[in-house]
Amino acid sequence: MKKHINKLSAIQKVAAGIGGAVVVLTSATDFFAGNYLVNYAIGRGGDGGNRTVSDDADANIEAQKSADAETIINDAKKQMGLSAALFEEAHPAKDITILSNDNLNLYGAYYKNEAAASDHLWAIVIHGYRCDHNSMTEFSQHYYENGYQVVAPDLRACGKSEGNYVGMGWLDRLDIISWINWIIEQDPDAQIVLHGVSMGAATVMMTSGETLPENVKVFVEDCGYTSTWEIFANELKLRFNLPEFPLMQTASLIASNKAGYDFKEASSLTAVSKCEKPMLFIHGTADDFIPYSMMNELYEAKPGTNKQMLTAKGATHANSLYLLGESYWDTVFDFINSYIK
Repeated sequence: MKKHINKLSAIQKVAAGIGGAVVVLTSATDFFAGNYLVNYAIGRGGDGGNRTVSDDADANIEAQKSADAETIINDAKKQMGLSAALFEEAHPAKDITILSNDNLNLYGAYYKNEAAASDHLWAIVIHGYRCDHNSMTEFSQHYYENGYQVVAPDLRACGKSEGNYVGMGWLDRLDIISWINWIIEQDPDAQIVLHGVSMGAATVMMTSGETLPENVKVFVEDCGYTSTWEIFANELKLRFNLPEFPLMQTASLIASNKAGYDFKEASSLTAVSKCEKPMLFIHGTADDFIPYSMMNELYEAKPGTNKQMLTAKGATHANSLYLLGESYWDTVFDFINSYIK
């Protein structure tokens, strides 16, 4: 009987050893995969901007796409690009820098509008994921031509700004507050609009949940996401056909240690629920990057009646402007002018 017990004990020890080795191996694999995801998605040199999705993309989104819409978008991009280039040539931006709360040098392009200085109208236009201020030139141009002083920042870890990790809007919200304060130093009577696209829209929304100076009047978000967690989990499925558990949990912990934030706290949805100032929500129905359904979630989360939605039927990601053309700007300025005196 004693020999039988000893045999069982030996078997149990071997089994426990094998089980422990499996756990260690699994944990190590999970850690390396999570670390790779962090570097890929938010590391400054990461490849997250090169997007290829699996063949089983949402059929509902695919059905929203049309050749006619794509033709309109492509033609508009060419025309607006030429116009923006002429604008840049006629009104070259001034280079400005500020220091972030964590001592990063942040770059901005400042389009100083001398003729409209007495109107005290200012716009901060905020670019998307893996882009820089140059991607917002069409936006800078329209605000400038409508009497605004315009600041187009490079978000941290983008363009000419310092930083090792992309902020996904969460770290950037504090940087935008620093830009707001810079504007108020130049013009204490400034009336400020924040307008962002994609990650820039998430930045706008995350900023909207903070306590802001009275100078900030209106927010415009174009195709922003509900949270960093949701958009990364969605992309994990579309790009790699992987479930969110356990990789997202591990990556979020690693991001918290390396970049200073976790993916769940970076929530536009939570921030918008605290926003009392006016906000315009814009989204394309054929967006296969940030789902169109997120706009309604965000709209419903924002309290009050000082909000509006603009749907671009058939627009793919960040292309509502190009599909809608002047009607995009008619809606934007009609909304803004309802709240700026």
